[in-house]
Amino acid sequence: MSVYNLVFSPTGGTGKVADMFAGSFCDESTYIDLTKCDGDYAAYVFQEEDICIVSVPSYGGRVPAIAVSRLRQIRGNGARAVLIVVYGNRAYDDTFAELQDTLTDAGFVCIAAVAAVAEHSIMRQFAAGRPDAQDEKELGNYAAAIRGKIEAGTAFARLNLPGNRPYREYGGVPMKPQAQKACNGCGICAGECPVSAISAGKPAKTDTGRCISCMRCVAVCPQKARSVNKALLAAGSMKLKKACSEYKRNELFLA
Repeated sequence: MSVYNLVFSPTGGTGKVADMFAGSFCDESTYIDLTKCDGDYAAYVFQEEDICIVSVPSYGGRVPAIAVSRLRQIRGNGARAVLIVVYGNRAYDDTFAELQDTLTDAGFVCIAAVAAVAEHSIMRQFAAGRPDAQDEKELGNYAAAIRGKIEAGTAFARLNLPGNRPYREYGGVPMKPQAQKACNGCGICAGECPVSAISAGKPAKTDTGRCISCMRCVAVCPQKARSVNKALLAAGSMKLKKACSEYKRNELFLA
C-alpha cells in the first residue's frame, strides 16, 4: 500500500493540516503539489491498492477551479481517497460535494473525509493560529480511525458528505493583491503563482482576470511588497465577522 499526499495550499494553511493528518496516518507518503503550473498531472496514475489523501481549501464554499482542473487530469483507477477540506472558520458549503464528484469522476473511491479549520487566507484574524495543538490531536485521532478501518478490512459504504448539487455560485472575491513601492522585481511571486497571473518579466503587474485571490504572492514575497486594498479588506472583515468569529470544530466523515 502506497500513500500519496495531494495538496493544493497556496498560503500554507491547508498544507499544515495535510501534513498533520498524513504524519499520523502513515510513516511515509509521497507529496504531490497541486499548485504547480508546470505540473504534469496526467502523469499520475494510481492503482487500487493506493491511498490518496487529497487536501484542498474551500474558496467561497467551492473547490478552487484550478484544483478541480488538475485533479481531473489524474487517473485514480480505483485508488482509495481520503478527502480533506480546509476552511477559514466560515463554512465549507458545497466543497465536499464538488471534491467528491471530481474524484469519483477521476476514478477514485472516496472512503472518508475530514473538515478542518485553518487561519483565513485573506482575513487572517479569523481562526488565527489554527491548526493548533488541539487540531493536531484531533486530526491524529481521525487518521488513526480511518487507518484502523482500512487495516481491519472493513468494507466502506458510499460516503455521504454534506453539500448541494448544483453547487453554489462562486464568482471570486474582489480583493486582488497588487505590488507596492517596496517591490524590487525579484519575480518570486511570478514563479509561485498557481495560475500564472503575474508576469515574470513585469512582476509588478497582475492579471486580475486570472488572479484567484489565493494570496500566494503575498505569502511568498520577501519584501512584503504585495497586499490587497485596505478598504476592501476592512469591508470584507466586517461582512464575515459574525460568521467567522464563532469557534468551529473539525469533523470526521467515515462511512
